[in-house]
Amino acid sequence: MTDKKLQIERLFRKHYRAMYRLACILLHDGDESKDIVHDVFAQLLANDALLGEATAEAFLLSCVRNRCLNEIRNRKTHERVKQLFMLDEDLEYTSPEELETEIKALHVGITKLFPPICREIIMLHFAEGLTFREIAERMGVSETTIYKHLRGALNQLRQTLKNAEQ
Repeated sequence: MTDKKLQIERLFRKHYRAMYRLACILLHDGDESKDIVHDVFAQLLANDALLGEATAEAFLLSCVRNRCLNEIRNRKTHERVKQLFMLDEDLEYTSPEELETEIKALHVGITKLFPPICREIIMLHFAEGLTFREIAERMGVSETTIYKHLRGALNQLRQTLKNAEQ
């Protein structure tokens, strides 16, 4: 065996329990804790750096702590992605025919609810994707006027939907 392997074996025998205990405290999973500790020693074996006896324990515990924190962060990210995926699965499928019916109903509602200028601004902004500036230029008014009409229309729509839910 080489000197490096002997040093790592000594470090393993001396510090394994403390490293494993720290990993278990942070992860609450024995198997994963073992994997983390073994990964730290595998990384040591792969690198050329030698550890001094005085700083070895602090270094090894820091490595375990950092790997555990990385694992916890990865778990949280994985859980968030899983939750988002679950939310997507809960959505109902809407057929194109149902969607078209809903759009027509919304269009009829907008037609009945808003005066002609607001309807035109809504259609230009949301259906055609024009900016406030483009709509203002097309209609010959200021951007502020477009903004105020759109804001008023959206507030009115929110209020109508809120009242319909109650």
